[in-house]
Amino acid sequence: MIKNIDLIIVGGGPIGIACGLEAQKKGISYLIIEKGPIVNSLFNYPVNMQFFSSSEKLEIDDIPFISKEAKPKRNEALEYYRRIVTSNKLNIQLFEKVTSIEKKEDIFEVETAKQAYKAKNVVIATGFYDLPNTLDVPGEDLAKVSHYYKDPHFYASQKLAVIGASNSAVDAALECWRKGAEVSMIIRGPEVGQRVKYWVRPDIMNRIKEGSIKAYYNTTVSEIREKELILNTPEGTQKIENDFVLALTGYKPNFHFLEALGIHLTNDKKRLPSYDEDTMETNIAGLYLAGVICGGMETHKWFIENSRIHAKIIMNHIVKKRSVPAL
Repeated sequence: MIKNIDLIIVGGGPIGIACGLEAQKKGISYLIIEKGPIVNSLFNYPVNMQFFSSSEKLEIDDIPFISKEAKPKRNEALEYYRRIVTSNKLNIQLFEKVTSIEKKEDIFEVETAKQAYKAKNVVIATGFYDLPNTLDVPGEDLAKVSHYYKDPHFYASQKLAVIGASNSAVDAALECWRKGAEVSMIIRGPEVGQRVKYWVRPDIMNRIKEGSIKAYYNTTVSEIREKELILNTPEGTQKIENDFVLALTGYKPNFHFLEALGIHLTNDKKRLPSYDEDTMETNIAGLYLAGVICGGMETHKWFIENSRIHAKIIMNHIVKKRSVPAL
């Protein structure tokens, strides 16, 4: 067991990296533990994804992020955050999944699939991209169904149903249609989402209007079959031919993991975790939250650009606790 670490940061995304940088500056011994590659969630984004935020709003620790366009793309973000990790020699363990965290007296024991650690403080910066919101309908477990979209080439010349009306769903629908897929969008509400990127929304609306992409509004899927979908539409039950399904209905934090740590969550649909906004410390002393996980099911509340400050808040609190004499 590795001991005598001031801080373990669970999650090597942009906010986890920001926490590592700030800890390094403050002289706090730390370790970032990431279950995949550097910025694992960004790595799993669609290959052509373009951020809503401008490059300067994605910067951490005032390190310039230079991109070809005002709004950078996935590959530029991967390069940016990777260079930060390597140039600053951040202490990070990759491809190592945290399996449990238990506090014994004043020390956290962190177990991973490879080894165990002891630390005085822990930051949870795991985001929410790993657990999709499921449809919970028959056939969702078929191989033709995916909750993640990567590359449009795969769907060329196929009948593709995209479920959802957010940025990810709209991007997938447009890219796959442009690569030759026959695209249908299954939209639960009466319109394409209002938070869709402002330069993309007119594009999808025009493609729907001209009939290039078929949109089923106020519609849900009741069953997925090998070669068709069963839809609940305002006109009643309808069948459509189908080869593949992209169920891009959003994602959620690992609430089971948070509850296992003893973090209090609200009992409403928002499932907001308990933490002090002035310190980011949860109801468990020494256990902090950082980044989008702070928003519970309100996954649109926190982004890289407005949660970067969490790193400074947490490290300042850890340093302040050091200066308080023990009773």
